[in-house]
Amino acid sequence: MDALAGYGSSSEEEETNMSPAIQLKQLDIKDQPKDDDKVVKRYGPPKPKRFMNQGTNQNQSNVSSTNNTISEPCNNMSKIKPEDTKNETKSTQGESSDESDSSENSSSSDDNDGDMIGPPIPTSLEDNNDLVGPPVPELIGPPITPATEVVHCYSELVKPPVTSQNDNTKEISKTQADEDEMSDEDNEEEDKLVVPLSKDITFRHGSKAVTGLAIDPAGARLASGAVDYEVKFWDFAGMDSSFHSFRSLYPCGNNPIKCIEYSSTGDAVLIVSGMSQAKIYDRDGSEILECVKGDQYIADLARTKGHTAPLTSGMWHPYLRQEFMTASEDSTCRLWDVGKGSQHKSIMKCKTKNGLKTNPTACTYSRDGNLIACGCLDGSIQMWDTRKMFVNTAKLLRDAHQSGSDISCLQFSYHGNMLSSRSNDDTLKLWDLRNFKKPIFVAGNLFSRYGSTSCTFSPNDSMIMTGESINKGEKDGKLHIFKTATFEKVEELSIPNSHIIKIIWHPRLNQIFIGCGDGSVKIFFDEDKSARGAKLFIGKKKTKKRQMDVISAAAQPIITPHSLPMFRQEKPKPLHKKLEKERQDPVKSHRPDLPIKSGQGGRVAASGSTLSSYVIRNLGLSKRVEDDQDPREAILKYAKDAAENPYWITPAYKKTQPDAIFKKEEDSDDEAESKKPRLV
Repeated sequence: MDALAGYGSSSEEEETNMSPAIQLKQLDIKDQPKDDDKVVKRYGPPKPKRFMNQGTNQNQSNVSSTNNTISEPCNNMSKIKPEDTKNETKSTQGESSDESDSSENSSSSDDNDGDMIGPPIPTSLEDNNDLVGPPVPELIGPPITPATEVVHCYSELVKPPVTSQNDNTKEISKTQADEDEMSDEDNEEEDKLVVPLSKDITFRHGSKAVTGLAIDPAGARLASGAVDYEVKFWDFAGMDSSFHSFRSLYPCGNNPIKCIEYSSTGDAVLIVSGMSQAKIYDRDGSEILECVKGDQYIADLARTKGHTAPLTSGMWHPYLRQEFMTASEDSTCRLWDVGKGSQHKSIMKCKTKNGLKTNPTACTYSRDGNLIACGCLDGSIQMWDTRKMFVNTAKLLRDAHQSGSDISCLQFSYHGNMLSSRSNDDTLKLWDLRNFKKPIFVAGNLFSRYGSTSCTFSPNDSMIMTGESINKGEKDGKLHIFKTATFEKVEELSIPNSHIIKIIWHPRLNQIFIGCGDGSVKIFFDEDKSARGAKLFIGKKKTKKRQMDVISAAAQPIITPHSLPMFRQEKPKPLHKKLEKERQDPVKSHRPDLPIKSGQGGRVAASGSTLSSYVIRNLGLSKRVEDDQDPREAILKYAKDAAENPYWITPAYKKTQPDAIFKKEEDSDDEAESKKPRLV
């Protein structure tokens, strides 16, 4: 007992360092067991297996049942949370007393055993229930419900409470339903607020219909093209309220502009016109590339280097900045590389059911660039996979639209699961690429006058919009906005006296750009939901041209010595202009002397164009004869003088024949018979 007392008095530090899992679960003072019930409180390190086998049968059964579940020593039992002990199996006070008896027997046997490891295990006092050593606190950790079971080191592990699977599924389904409802409400609110139509700005491109419209990915610049062959570049940051473009050019001669597209990086612009050659310009309007024209006398179109017929559409690759695509009326769609414009990169041939040629009127890339879609004149939509050979189509849908009507636009959704098509058969159709057989929704009675009428998705794919031209008996063009989920019409906006052709909904700016039939470009935006774009120049004032101050110029003269003629250097001129200038110089061109019309400078004037006229005028006559005189009148003027004073013939016959005898005319009957015509 002295040893036990010494052990109890010297183990205060060990008592405080013990883990909570090893400490006993104490009952409240009211629930303490009676004096007859002896409960053994076990301390110290765990028993070895050999020592455990020397206990009673009950301990052996408990140990054998728990050997399969215990994987850690008792020192690691601190990982068990207090909440987990609530699910532990409870036993009655009788069971606990039996366990205490068994533990007493085991302790008595342990005392006799000399191979015990660790310090001796204390026993409870006979007349007193006081613990050996410092008192154990009543509660360790959060409050625990009263229990009568003593936790042993090698008892069954306490597992966390297991809820039924049905309860979990019900809770998950409820939370998912609540989240879906919240997301639907949020989407409805976004749909109402995200359409930026509160304000608009109009600036004029020209007097003809705007059939080409493009915005760079950053939303800083706009390019527009029209039927009047002109392309204009607009810079939002450099514009003011005068709405003037900073560059204007005619890139394709007298060919109407059909399509304009910015590259994925915004450093190049693709211009597609009525000619068979597409052109690439930089963002400042300088030409970079002109595609080659194919030989139209070669029957196999795959062997031609370029298109042989007018172009219809074009587009840049979504993320490859050097690749673009063009479609033409030669029934081909070709891929090009900006660095190699002398020949196309790949070719796709569009064919009808019978294998004949059909013209692609619209072409587009998917958002990931893996699919190329072409809308053809026969009403079909044909798709190719860019990761495979362009021999057979990856997806093909015949009779998607009415045969003979141009498919003016094809547009993939941002998620890539849907495709919208706009045609001149007055319809807008929405397709699901996962079930590419029938359209999901169809909107009809949408009149389209131009072959470049477009359609576009909203940035979140919740809406789709298209334009309507002015039909007979109408005065306004209309902008229609539908929901992609139900195809319910969200908005219908009227634009007076103008067709709606090109539509772009920019995702960064959250602004809608519309190319109209009257030559104007409209920008719709919202002050709260839109960013940059039209908001940059709407409040700017017109910049006035600064005039030079005359007084300051007179006070401070500008000296420019290199502007004097002696300091000027002639710029090199073209060779043909130099030759034309030398040709006008009589010395360098060795020109002969020109004829003199009148005598001057000591030289005799020319009297006539022949030698006889020169002799007659200068030697034979004393008087000059004017060239415009009538010769008959000049002769008759001397007739009277010649009759009165003959000089040549009359004096010779004056003596022999003074009277002139003239021969008389004879009748026709006296002619010789030989001279008479014979009657046959």
